[in-house]
Amino acid sequence: MVRWLSRFFNYLDRYFIARRSLPALNEVGLTCFRDQVYNDVKDKVRDAVITLIDKEREGEQVDRALLKNVSGIFVDIGMGQMEQYEKDFESSFLENTGGYYSRKASIWILEDSCPDYMLKSEECLKKERERVSHYLHLSSEPKLVEKVQQELLVVFAGQLLEKEHSGCRALLRDDKVDDLSRMYRLYHKIPKGLEPVANVFKQHVTNEGTALVQQAEDAASSQSAPSSGAQELFLIRKIIELHYKYMAYVTDCFQNHTLFHKAFKEAFEVFCNKTVAGSSSAELLATFCDNILKKGGSEKLCDEAIEETLEKVVKLLAYISDKDLFAEFYRKKLARRLLFDRSANDEHERSILTKLKQQCGGQFTSKMEGMVTDLTLARENQTSFEDHLSTNPAAHPGIDLTVTVLTTGFWPSYKSFDLNLPVEMVKCVEVFKGFYETKTKHRKLTWIYSLGTCHINGKFEQKTIELIVSTYQAAVLLLFSSSDCLSYSEIMAQLNLTHEDLVRLLHSLSCAKYKILTKEPNTRTVSQTDSFEFNSKFTDRMRRIKIPLPPVDERKKVVEDVDKDRRYAIDAAIVRIMKSRKLLGHQQLVSECVEQLSRMFKPDIKAIKKRMEDLITRDYLERDKENPNMFRYLA
Repeated sequence: MVRWLSRFFNYLDRYFIARRSLPALNEVGLTCFRDQVYNDVKDKVRDAVITLIDKEREGEQVDRALLKNVSGIFVDIGMGQMEQYEKDFESSFLENTGGYYSRKASIWILEDSCPDYMLKSEECLKKERERVSHYLHLSSEPKLVEKVQQELLVVFAGQLLEKEHSGCRALLRDDKVDDLSRMYRLYHKIPKGLEPVANVFKQHVTNEGTALVQQAEDAASSQSAPSSGAQELFLIRKIIELHYKYMAYVTDCFQNHTLFHKAFKEAFEVFCNKTVAGSSSAELLATFCDNILKKGGSEKLCDEAIEETLEKVVKLLAYISDKDLFAEFYRKKLARRLLFDRSANDEHERSILTKLKQQCGGQFTSKMEGMVTDLTLARENQTSFEDHLSTNPAAHPGIDLTVTVLTTGFWPSYKSFDLNLPVEMVKCVEVFKGFYETKTKHRKLTWIYSLGTCHINGKFEQKTIELIVSTYQAAVLLLFSSSDCLSYSEIMAQLNLTHEDLVRLLHSLSCAKYKILTKEPNTRTVSQTDSFEFNSKFTDRMRRIKIPLPPVDERKKVVEDVDKDRRYAIDAAIVRIMKSRKLLGHQQLVSECVEQLSRMFKPDIKAIKKRMEDLITRDYLERDKENPNMFRYLA
């Protein structure tokens, strides 16, 4: 009626009333309606509307046009202000909605599984939004949705997520991707709603990873296990698969939310830093890479699969705290691949170095890149040497010689002894030395005989066999060209070797698979009273055989080298911080030092304090005279 009056008397409303400064007809009409009708019936109308909405929620058909008109009256009566609508209708409607869904939720949480409960909740939220668009004011939507979320999702969140056979843990265990996505959709709009979900996710991933580590530990320690090495490599493969699986959950189900990335990272950091059968995760990862990249490794993969696996390995490295330990183990294994021509593909070697550089920075891979470059230069150097020998036949030592010249700073440190070389080898060394000095005057050659390989012909009674041995083994065997029988002490005196190295050499030649030498007494171990003879009766079905040396456990040396490098890194970090700050408190210096170094390793607080004391004795720092907890930088 008010609308029609406004239309009939539109002219009066626009001109006459405006000139007289009287209230508009619409305003007068609504005021009269409010005083005469609205105030008497508003409570009954509100209750009737809420009853109809409840009936619609239960599935009955209602007149939505009527509801729209009635809710429009609640809005219009405020004459441009929403206060009347909120007070007379919305507050009671929201209270009733809360009560309705509270009752429903109490029944559903007992009867339904977690996925079914979430489906019903999602459907309810969708219908409530539709309800607003059909006959309620748009300002009601956020309040209505919040109320429904509160009653259905927030109040019962704990019970819902912890449901025994269908809660969040069960969904993760059974790979219910759609249900997990729904859980994220429902909870991500609720303040702190995702935190419990992320905690369950973190715990689940941690438990799965820890179980894998425990399985590998049990298998490695059991006598029936085929080999601990295989178990450890299998563990890395399983962890890579676990990473791939749950990273897909983070990106697809949880929409790359930072909370889940954090939970995922923290979970992997827990079990990726555990040891298995005495091997650190850094060593296992380096061994796994070596197995993929070397010739004859157990991982038989195509080029694309290798690239993909290397990508995943580098991602896994992000969770390992001792990255410097990985770098040292990897460098040792890379050196063996490069020096003994065991690398399956140069492209893959460069590819993983590029990936490591992107992940950990240029300093991390500088030495490794130097090693790869060194080998290319060494090949060119060998070609020049061969050209030199072909143009100077008189200089030829009579033996085919290949020398790999390396830069000391890039490569791992190796033992270098003053081995008394056989005459034939001495001539080779002199010839190369003479050639190298013509190329450069400022570099000194240090010969690492422990890495050398020799091909020598053993003339046995039945046939001549080519023996592939190390330089040390060759030096031992060549002694028997001029002597039939030699004692342990005679061999030691002639070669100038340590007891430890000589025992390894003689064991490989007289007690292992290929007995090139016979020894008296004929026991399985080498002692200093033994004597050795050339075994002329030795034979083998092969015309060429490789005689390996017993493997040396390099783990202890690698760890020692890394500890030494860490001391230098801590010193450098402390000096760097103090140089920029000049004066700093003990606690702040320690925390800044930890922050700087944690990108490469997790520094021990005691080690930092020890290095600080050492720097004080070396006059880099001093304690403040008034406050001993303050340190001052000495320029």
